[in-house]
Amino acid sequence: MTTATAPSAALTAEDRCDRCGAQAYLRVELQSGGELLFCAHHAREHGDKLKEVATTVVDETHKLSRTPGSATDGER
Repeated sequence: MTTATAPSAALTAEDRCDRCGAQAYLRVELQSGGELLFCAHHAREHGDKLKEVATTVVDETHKLSRTPGSATDGER
């Protein structure tokens, strides 16, 4: 399995988790040729199984660590 963040494959707010419908932050390309999208919660919940069946993973969960307009240390 490879983990990649490709600009052409970037996830958008319109990409939704196949499990719950929340915004997707992980795209998994399957060995069978299909594709699954997951929110960060369900990506963590099913992570071990996904590693077994994935050929490529686009992980954008880093986008959750900071939100636009949030204060950083020293800006308060």
